[in-house]
Order: sequence, then C-alpha cells, then structure tokens
Amino acid sequence: MYLKTLSLVNYKNLDSSSFDFDCKINCFVGRNGVGKTNILDSIYHLSFGKSYFNPITSQNINHDADFFVIEGSLEKNEREEHILVSAKRGQKKVIKRNNKPYEKFSEHIGFIPAVMISPGDRDLIIEGSDTRRKFMDGVISQSDQLYLNSLISYGKVLAQRNALLKYFAANAKFDRDTLEIYNAQLTEFGNIIFEKRKAFLNEFIPIFNKRYSEIANNQEEVSLEYKSQLFERSISALLEDNLQKDMLLQYTSVGLHKDDLSFEIDGHPIKKFGSQGQQKSFLIALKLAQFDFIKKVSKVNPILLLDDIFDKLDEQRVAHIITLVATDELGQIFISDTHADRTEKVMIESNQTFKIFKL
Repeated sequence: MYLKTLSLVNYKNLDSSSFDFDCKINCFVGRNGVGKTNILDSIYHLSFGKSYFNPITSQNINHDADFFVIEGSLEKNEREEHILVSAKRGQKKVIKRNNKPYEKFSEHIGFIPAVMISPGDRDLIIEGSDTRRKFMDGVISQSDQLYLNSLISYGKVLAQRNALLKYFAANAKFDRDTLEIYNAQLTEFGNIIFEKRKAFLNEFIPIFNKRYSEIANNQEEVSLEYKSQLFERSISALLEDNLQKDMLLQYTSVGLHKDDLSFEIDGHPIKKFGSQGQQKSFLIALKLAQFDFIKKVSKVNPILLLDDIFDKLDEQRVAHIITLVATDELGQIFISDTHADRTEKVMIESNQTFKIFKL
C-alpha cells in the first residue's frame, strides 16, 4: 500500500497544494511555519478522519475560508482507491471512499493504517493516563472493529451514567433500576475492552522491548506495564462498591476509563528518572512497535509519518530507520525537516528512491 497523490484546499495554513509521491520516501523541507507538519497531519487526517494535533474539526479550516478538502489516491491490494475528507463550518464532516460516504466514520479506521512520530509524543510520558489510553486504543482500533465499537459504546454509556448521577444530585432522587441498566452495559463492554487490552499488551510488550534494545543498544532496561483496577475487582463490584462516592462526585470514578500504562527505565518512572535522550528512544521504540504490531495484524505496511524527526534522533539513527525501507521492513515514509542538505544527505546514503519537496 502507498499513497500516490494528495490534494489540499484550505487545510490549516495551506490554501491549495497538490503532490505526487514516491512509493518509498517523501521529504518536506523548509523553515518553521511553512506548513510541513500540516501536510503530514493531512495524511494522518486522511487515515483517521481527524487531525493528530487538533481533533476540533473547525480549527483545521484555514482562517480565511469556510471549508477544507483533503483528497488522496492510493494503491492498496493492487487496487486504486480514492479517499476524500471535507468539512464546512457549522456542518458535519464528510468522509468518502471512492465517492461513497461512510455512514459511520469508525468504518474507515484501519483502511489506511498509519503511524505518526512527532515531537509532541512526549505528552505520552509527561501527561495523564488519558493520553496513554488513547495511544493504546488507537493501536488496537486500527485492526479490531469489535474493540472500536465496544470502546464507542462504553463511552456513550459512561456519559449516560454520569448524567444520571448529576440528575440524582440535582433532584434528590435515586433510581436503582436505571442505574443497574447502565452498570450492566458498562460491565458488558468493559469486559470486552479489558480482555482485548490484556491480549494486545501480551503481544505488544515483547515487540517494544526488541525495538528499544535496537535503538538504545541494550544500554538499560525498560518496561511497559498495564495498570487496571480490573486486575483486582470486577467492573460490577467496582461500580457497586463506589456508588456512594460516585453520587457525591456526580461522575463515575472507577472502570476501564481509569486504565493506564506504566513507563519505567531500570525500575523507575521514566518521566522522573529518564534523560531526554532515553525518553526520546523510549518514544521512538513505542511508535515503531506500534508500526510492527499493525503490520503484523493487518498484513499491510502502515504509512510512517516522521515529523521533525531530527529533533528526536541523530542522523545515524534516522539513517537506521531509513535503511529498514530497503528491506521492505517499512513501507512508505513521509519526513519533515528544516534542513534540506541534511535530509538529502541521509536520503542519498539510503540508496532508496525518494522525493524532496521544498516549501
């Protein structure tokens, strides 16, 4: 699979742009602020139906316009496919595949598997559990429709239960029958999510450890651990035990939406004890493991988007990633960088076909 062409209209700071891509490596070079990252984000948007950096649709429309359009043609399984994503202020976003609109955006997830590596990924280390859950959910959802649907359903029921708790508080009422319906639904969907997260991490963690070892040359030991209240109690028991607390707080304080991933280096939290270089290596390993996992389950090489990659790795390590293309271990790569000479030097040494777009 590879992206052949891309056309953008009014996407962020890009008024109108079109590109014909190399099937291996494509580089966008130019000073900061010219739109390199926005081009990579448009490819991500084409894949996931949303921006990697700003999920609020209207904020991805050019300030001077009322709409944006992203169009891409790709070759997948020896077929030509056309994807269009468009949005107009005040209207619902539209995603079409071969001119046919999707009824549910979730049906598109996984059709164009992609992995973004960006300086902003440091949020996975420094921010709260919500960021790490979204990472885990994003990886699993690209290849598991049941997981994605269960996740969406869990979120809807959770919102309904929270609204009911607020209603109880505002009206000094209590309706156990309705509450138990929501509890049963959270249990049903939550159990599916929990089992799939466990199965995913059993497979993902060894892949991650291997990638980190390659990047860091076995210099230290890292670990990735799944944290969930469900290892101790069932969802139904957690909800029942914390009912009084939930009624006081007016929201659901326990469940799958509190899960987390623990990142450690030599037995200590990498957030506090990892150097900047170690944190960068950890994040790159995490994203390459994401690539490996998606490739394994989908039997397709995901598109790899490397935003400002030289900010994260030195030239030698970037070159190592590029050489993986030569063995078909990686597929199509898109790179943004501020230094054209540096990028061209690494590309020439890779002995791969490439295109450089100077912005």
